[in-house]
Amino acid sequence: MSTQTAVLKKDITPQGSDYEIVRRAIEKISLDYRDQPSLEELAEEVGETPTGLQKLFTRWAGLSPKAFLQAVTLDHARRLLDSGMPLLETSFELGMSGPGRLHDLFVTHEAMSPGDYKTRGAGLTIRYGYHPSPFGTALIMATDRGLAGLAFSDPGEERAAFADMSSRWPNAIYVEDLAATGPYAARIFEPTLWRPDQPLHVVMIGTDFQVRVWEALLQIPMGKARTYSSIAASIGAPSASRAVGAANGANPLSFVVPCHRAIGKSGDLTGYHWGLTRKRAILGWEAGQVSS
Repeated sequence: MSTQTAVLKKDITPQGSDYEIVRRAIEKISLDYRDQPSLEELAEEVGETPTGLQKLFTRWAGLSPKAFLQAVTLDHARRLLDSGMPLLETSFELGMSGPGRLHDLFVTHEAMSPGDYKTRGAGLTIRYGYHPSPFGTALIMATDRGLAGLAFSDPGEERAAFADMSSRWPNAIYVEDLAATGPYAARIFEPTLWRPDQPLHVVMIGTDFQVRVWEALLQIPMGKARTYSSIAASIGAPSASRAVGAANGANPLSFVVPCHRAIGKSGDLTGYHWGLTRKRAILGWEAGQVSS
């Protein structure tokens, strides 16, 4: 079994990271969502001026702080149920029905055979690298067949993210290779590079059931959400909502396979393997992409 650990040769967290400020603002919102904190209160909490915070959110998400908060509150999430209601409603529904309605990351995929999965990565070389992203540090893992893993971490948690991901395929050989993972990072987090004629190829390494759930997640467009129960029904296992939730949580291709678009029946965002604050951030960021 592999005992390799991550190699992180330098701190790649951008100075003045927008996400760090967004993360703190979301945490404030999550605690005080019933009070709907004002722009001035949020700015004071994160050490910014109201004008500075307004510009930061517009730059990071394409939304004003107020619009962003509306996109990530619990009350809003309750309106995202099985009808597939757009993430942004009323004035934010702009772009949902016109010619350029949704802009999503185009993905093609293949699944490793059950036999390959059972070897837990034996004979597999996985190249990895840490890269800045809109949602903190991204750990990207790739094989010769395509993208195999994407995880997130906050400063100081990079090695823990590597341990989490490598434990899924402990018999694989891990090689740090930023040249191999860099192009993935550049494409995944840059919407202007999301083109249907140049899809991102991913390889799914999981059980048959997990792969079926992950394939179903790929069918949820940006700006919409599905409940675990509706996902279970869509794969022909209507009584397997809990198992679907577990497979959702085990998704190794965060963001690319959009497990963040799965929510509870009540509209509760439930959880996210890389933190509920990050799930809120991703949903808010996607809301900005849809509105633009």
